[in-house]
Amino acid sequence: MVFTQYYPKMRSKQAMKFNIFILVVFTISTVYCSAIPTNEKKHRSHEKSLSDEDHNTGGHHNPDYDHDAFLGHDEAETFDQLSPEESKARLAIIVDKIDKNKDGVIVEQELKDWIQYVQRRYIVTDTERMWKDHEPEYDDTLNWESYQKRTFGYSDEPKEGSPTFEYKDMIERDLRRWQKADHNSDGKLSKEEFQDFLHPEEAEHMRDIVVMETLEDIDKDGDGHISLQEYIDDIWGDDEDDEDDEEGETDKDGEPEWVKTEREQFTNYRDKDHDGKLNKQEIKEWIIPEDYDHSSAEAAHLVRQTDENRDGKLTKEEILEKYDLFVGSQATDFGEALTKHDEF
Repeated sequence: MVFTQYYPKMRSKQAMKFNIFILVVFTISTVYCSAIPTNEKKHRSHEKSLSDEDHNTGGHHNPDYDHDAFLGHDEAETFDQLSPEESKARLAIIVDKIDKNKDGVIVEQELKDWIQYVQRRYIVTDTERMWKDHEPEYDDTLNWESYQKRTFGYSDEPKEGSPTFEYKDMIERDLRRWQKADHNSDGKLSKEEFQDFLHPEEAEHMRDIVVMETLEDIDKDGDGHISLQEYIDDIWGDDEDDEDDEEGETDKDGEPEWVKTEREQFTNYRDKDHDGKLNKQEIKEWIIPEDYDHSSAEAAHLVRQTDENRDGKLTKEEILEKYDLFVGSQATDFGEALTKHDEF
C-alpha cells in the first residue's frame, strides 16, 4: 500500500530510538498504526537526550553516552571498530570542523554547537531524502495535492465513495499539520517548512500540533485528557494476557516493574495538579520537556574532563590525548577489516 512506504509518521516510529531523538531523537510517535501489546516500553517523550545510553552507570559516567553525543550513534559504532591510530586521525579531522573561527582552540560554545549539529544531522538528512522523493516543483516548493498523491495514491478529497475515504482521518490530520507548517500560508511548503512538517517537535510553532496528535492517539474516551489507565495502555498495551508479558521482572499482579515505575511517574511528576489526568500543558511538559539543556551539559563535561591546563579552551593535542573520551576504540585484531574509510 502506498502510504506505508511514504507516510512520515509511520517511518518516525521505526526510528523512535534514534536520539534523540531521537531525538531525538528524538522522532515523533506513530499516529495511525495500531499498537501490538507488548511488555516493551513505548517512548512518547521528545526529550533532547543525546543518546539512548544511560548517562551514568553504577555511579560512574558512561563513556558510551559521550561517544553517541559527540558522534551520533551510527558513527560511534563505526569508531568502535577503529584502531587507536585511525580513531585519532579521524578525530583530528572532526576537531578542525568544530573550530569554526580557525583559531586553533575549541571553546565550550563551539563544542555545544557541534553536539547540536550531530543531533540535528538525522533530521536534516531525513528531510533531504523525503524532499527528493516527493519531487518538488520547479520553484523548489511542494504543494499539498502532490504530497497527498505521493503518500496516499490519490489527490482527490476524501469524501464517502472516493478511493481516499478509507484514509480520511490520516489525510485530514496530515492536512492540519501541513497548514500549520505552511508559515506564509501560500498553500505550498518550502524545504524548511517541510522539515517542520516531518519533525514538528523541533519547531517551536509546531509543538501544539505534537501535543494535539499525542492527545488524539491516547485519549480513548474523548474527554480531552489522558487518564492514568490511558497512559499505561499506550506505553504498554492493554492485552495483559499477551504471552510476552510473562518475560522480565514483574510484581505480584504480573505487571512489569517498569510499568509500576511509570504509574508513580504519572502520579508524582506528570500530573502536576494531581487531578488524576493530564491536560494539554501537562502533556506538553511530558513529551517536550524544556527544563534541561543536554548539549550544554555534555559540552561542559567534555571540556572539564579534557582541559589539562584549565584555561577553558581545548587544543587539538588535548582532545587527541583524550580521544577515547570523545570517540572510543576497541582496537581489536579484526578492527581494520571493519573500518569504513569514507570521510566523516
